[in-house]
Amino acid sequence: MTAMIELLVNSLYSTVFDVMPIVAIVFVFQVFVIRRAIPNFKRTLIGFVYVLVGLSLFIVGLEQALFPLGKLMAAQLTDPEFIFRNVAPEEWSFHWRNYYWVYIFAAALGFSTTVAEPALIAVSIKASAVSGGAINPWGLRSAVALGVAVGISLGTFRIVTGTPLHYYIIAGYIVVLLQTLVAPRAIIALAYDSGGVTTSTVTVPLVTALGLGLATSIPGRSALIDGFGLIAFASLFPIITVMGYAQVNQWRTQRGRKN
Repeated sequence: MTAMIELLVNSLYSTVFDVMPIVAIVFVFQVFVIRRAIPNFKRTLIGFVYVLVGLSLFIVGLEQALFPLGKLMAAQLTDPEFIFRNVAPEEWSFHWRNYYWVYIFAAALGFSTTVAEPALIAVSIKASAVSGGAINPWGLRSAVALGVAVGISLGTFRIVTGTPLHYYIIAGYIVVLLQTLVAPRAIIALAYDSGGVTTSTVTVPLVTALGLGLATSIPGRSALIDGFGLIAFASLFPIITVMGYAQVNQWRTQRGRKN
């Protein structure tokens, strides 16, 4: 109990230290540049307290639950006794096809965490409001989540095979550039932003833990070289799927008009 209280206090102290520059900038610009009193000052202070406490608890939760959970799942899914069930040890043959449960878990993890991502929910609601309802919030979230699922699954494949990261990223951005030339103009900026909002509070900790856990568990992999890079996949592939989602909708609309 004492250790947990000490951990919470240290986390709160660290959070206050990190957040205070942001608070200082906001207050300085409000008072000395805009030269207006801060509206609802008492409510604003209470809100900042909530932010500090919430961030502190969230960080502790990451360190105590999500990071260890991600590493544990990676270790269990790459355990030879799990992969080669009912197979004699002398017949074990490590191949990328043997890790299919890792790819499935990575895709499921990427989709579920992205759908629950608060930043994505906020962006989808704003996009729907600005477009007058033309953009379906759930459709946008599903398209982004699908991109993250495909990206993280492909990223785990890269870790398993040990292939260079830049091959995938270069190829992915070539696809993005080609899509940008033909995708509806109204969706391009939103698609690029969608790649950024996925890398937020829920997705990043679990994906990072999964990558580090895989690199640690698979023989011949380096946690530093191979463990990181999954976030790049999580940022890249939603751009592709969101523009693809818009292109499919555009094609369906044009087809409906012809009929």
